[in-house]
Amino acid sequence: MADAERAWQVTGLHHVAFAHDDAGVPDGLAGLLGLTCAHTESGPGFTERMLPAGEGYLQLLEATGPGVVQRFTGQRGAGLHHVAFAVSSLDAAVADLRARGVRLAGEAPRPGGGGSRIAFIHPAAAHGLLIELVEPPAP
Repeated sequence: MADAERAWQVTGLHHVAFAHDDAGVPDGLAGLLGLTCAHTESGPGFTERMLPAGEGYLQLLEATGPGVVQRFTGQRGAGLHHVAFAVSSLDAAVADLRARGVRLAGEAPRPGGGGSRIAFIHPAAAHGLLIELVEPPAP
């Protein structure tokens, strides 16, 4: 399907996520790069911090208890967790990907941080890369 025919498109890089379990990482990376945390939010077993970096963000995912971030850091240590792309329509993206047989992580779009909606493309469908699709909240 040509991009012009597609009902959705990637509109930009939203964020790159770094998973860790060290409370010193946020201040350390913010200081190193000269960035300031613009948003902090808690999720099940993790704290998310968003550091604006130009048009996108560095997302820091700190494991604070049992869950996906703690499993990740326990198996792999601190490191790149996923890459997130902003999309024009999350519902259209998910419908299109499912119709093409692309494996997703989860059944349907769900609420994300900062009022966004999100869905994940399973790493098995993306050459080992966990990809998050983000529909930012309406302005």
